Amino acid sequence: METSTYDYIIVGAGSAGCVLANRLTSNGRNSVLLIEAGEDDRVLSSPKRFLLNSLIHVPIGFAATMFAPTVTWGYASQPEPHAGNRTFQVIRGKVLGGSSSINGMLHVRGLRSDYDGWREAGCAGWGWGDVLPYFRKMETCLVGEDAWQGRDGPIRLSESTSYPVMDRVLDAAAALGLSRAATLNDGSQFGGGKALTAIWQGRRQSASVSYLHPILRRPNLHLLTGAQVTQITFSGRQASGVTYQRGQQQCQALASREVILAAGAIGSPHLLQVSGVGDAALLRELGVAVIANSPGIGAHLQDHYFVRAAWRLRQGVASLNARTRATAILLEAAKYAFARTGLLAGAASQLFIYARSSADVAEPDIQFSIAPASTAASSGRGIRPDTAPGMTFAACQLRPASRGFVRAQTGDARDNPSICFNYLSAAIDQQVHVRALRLARQITARAELAAEIEAEITPGPSVTSDEALLDYVRATGGTVYHPVGTVRMGADDSCPLDASLRVRGVAGLRVIDASIMPTLTSGNTNAPTLMIAEKGADLVLQSAANG
Repeated sequence: METSTYDYIIVGAGSAGCVLANRLTSNGRNSVLLIEAGEDDRVLSSPKRFLLNSLIHVPIGFAATMFAPTVTWGYASQPEPHAGNRTFQVIRGKVLGGSSSINGMLHVRGLRSDYDGWREAGCAGWGWGDVLPYFRKMETCLVGEDAWQGRDGPIRLSESTSYPVMDRVLDAAAALGLSRAATLNDGSQFGGGKALTAIWQGRRQSASVSYLHPILRRPNLHLLTGAQVTQITFSGRQASGVTYQRGQQQCQALASREVILAAGAIGSPHLLQVSGVGDAALLRELGVAVIANSPGIGAHLQDHYFVRAAWRLRQGVASLNARTRATAILLEAAKYAFARTGLLAGAASQLFIYARSSADVAEPDIQFSIAPASTAASSGRGIRPDTAPGMTFAACQLRPASRGFVRAQTGDARDNPSICFNYLSAAIDQQVHVRALRLARQITARAELAAEIEAEITPGPSVTSDEALLDYVRATGGTVYHPVGTVRMGADDSCPLDASLRVRGVAGLRVIDASIMPTLTSGNTNAPTLMIAEKGADLVLQSAANG
């Protein structure tokens, strides 16, 4: 078996892995192997992938790439018992940049209290004051106040484009006390404003583009694509390296310092389990030799669930629907080709509104992602835009109480794990979604929107009782693709990681990705994942410096 040795091995070249590869090789001394199961995202990397890779970098391309089997893992949940027994696609990127190469490009830090809550739960060094410098370190943003935004980081950010109807939505929300916010990334996150996006000059700013592409010629960085790690290897309880499969070839790589998992909230716990680190009872059932009993690995899975409410706008009100028609899309393609502007340069949402579901809630627990577009189901043919102008509120509960799991089904890492989110299993999750729909109706019923809105499309004016609204939430809601928490850090031994992201019970092994979050942050999770990797890289380097 082919074997090679490096100082560090990073498993996964997604959002976190790209950051780690950049920071750990920056001194020119550390030798780093970055292993990615997916393929290269660069447009000219393969003639066969020219169109697909081109779509990765065109912002609107996410509508196609996030469902493309060649750049995603093909995970699916079990039937969700509290969400209509439906099975959900669990979309995770399998390409350089990982999910940052296929996501909606919305850049949201979350609330100050999210991180202060981590610190208060025993995760020293993870409070808002601790993590804010890492957010600023990774950003180049000319929107907002200097005190909050970074100015010279790798991720270049811009404000979303807007439509006149979106300004009227902000006016209506402000009339209800949800005032316009100068910035939504200062840790308070209340009211409405334009979305901040990882788009620059009409191009997606993935972790691969921002952190990895510029450093691929560093001699101490070794990148392997199309290589799936099948096991972490151990010498006793010391992580010694990994085995991986590339094509038909089985290979081994050794790490003289550390193995770092950056495979995400699904991939990292799964790989730990099939390597012998996890719930001992599960591992024995699978025939996997137990290295360390850690029942918390794969537990505490959290995700954002959302439900859509849509309105038909009056004829003549500008929306995205008209711009997606066959003739109009040609004009949009020309705009993009010559100026990198227009429909193809946009993100998943144009506007955010953060609100409290009741007066008893101290901080916003609802996020509305709003777009001047609506869709109509096309039986057997997926989703297509409405012919009439429309607008959609996607209502998301920010801090769900429901918890799920990720569990290996076999001892082979190449077999997908069992995934269950238990969406809406907690009563508070049900209540907040119903209240969110009612609040969306309050906003759209305001006089400020009377000239723009013609009628409610969904849930529909006949759906009025709490019971009927909850039925609608259960039957139509979906995932925002924000899984976290499956290898969480914490102060006690029930948490698989300590606050330095080291795996308890073994040595030489860390996890640095979204799976480490003790609780889900209040918003989209890509920016917090990048922050975790920035801070995690410093923890690794500090550990090496201290011997």
